[in-house]
Amino acid sequence: MKRSLLLLIILSLLLSACQLNPASRGEVVNVYNWGEYIDKDLLTKFEDETGIRVIYSNFNTNEDLYVKLKSGGTSYDVVVPSDYMIERMINEDMLREINWDNVPNMQYVDEEYQHHSYDPFQLYSAPYFWGTMGIVYNTTLVDEAVDSWSILWDEKYAREIIMLDSSRDSIGVALAWLGYSMNSRDPKELEEAKALLIKQYPLVYAYLVDQTRDIMINGEAALAVMYSGDAVDALDSNEDLVYAIPKEGSNLWFDAMVIPKTARNPENAEKFINFMLEPENAALNSEYVWYSLPSTAAKELLSEELRDNEVAYPSFELIEQLEVFRDPGSYVKHYDEMWQEIKNQ
Repeated sequence: MKRSLLLLIILSLLLSACQLNPASRGEVVNVYNWGEYIDKDLLTKFEDETGIRVIYSNFNTNEDLYVKLKSGGTSYDVVVPSDYMIERMINEDMLREINWDNVPNMQYVDEEYQHHSYDPFQLYSAPYFWGTMGIVYNTTLVDEAVDSWSILWDEKYAREIIMLDSSRDSIGVALAWLGYSMNSRDPKELEEAKALLIKQYPLVYAYLVDQTRDIMINGEAALAVMYSGDAVDALDSNEDLVYAIPKEGSNLWFDAMVIPKTARNPENAEKFINFMLEPENAALNSEYVWYSLPSTAAKELLSEELRDNEVAYPSFELIEQLEVFRDPGSYVKHYDEMWQEIKNQ
């Protein structure tokens, strides 16, 4: 009798433990992020702290992310789009509002990185990283000052130029050089930008994103359009490289964590977002990927080398000259068609 009672007590304790442990219930969070954009040790740390298993996968561009979500058959809990794509997804009712009561670490995100045009009421997104777009060039291959987008059309550097494999970024570069807004919806201006990129096509080594950094580090190309975080990493690895933001202006971008309407584990998503916003975790992530933090509390934990890096944290005067991408609305189809025509040369 006593033995049976003891067995019942043990069984009851084991069942209680299983109910309290998320891992024992098979709880997961499905995260979809850019390539090489997180310190994967943090995924292990999150699993150890919460018992929630992370299923982690990557996309290459905002447009790839959008198509994957729209095509259905997926149930990502956390995705990390850029500003204009977040705005589009909000407009198309693709995102859930975040319950900020479950994300207390949002308190560490500076006000200047909240309530931007892509999420003016700060209902759907938690800032992840931010940065700029510019030109990285190799001073052993480029013997002139780089201060204009025009150098990307210089035949002297034929097959030595890397462009971003992103419609918004590359079309934005052409628009900026022409003196137009990077958010132009003017058909004439867009046609001019398309013609300029078609003219450039024979000069381009490749259209890339994540692979660009290693190519530039290895001295395999002279010029590349790159995001600032990748630029910081590349410059640290090769002293011959320099990062320049052209005088015509460029893009100031923001990436943020959001929860799709189709998420199956929204509460786990909020736990993951809260974990990534914790200053210590955010700093560890930044030290790994080299991108800029939207949190002063986290920035203070960075190494002095990264905290004081002018590529990662440019002056306020420079930032004021940059333009944030907006959702092109109905013109998105025109942008997509233009890009296909450019890439099909």
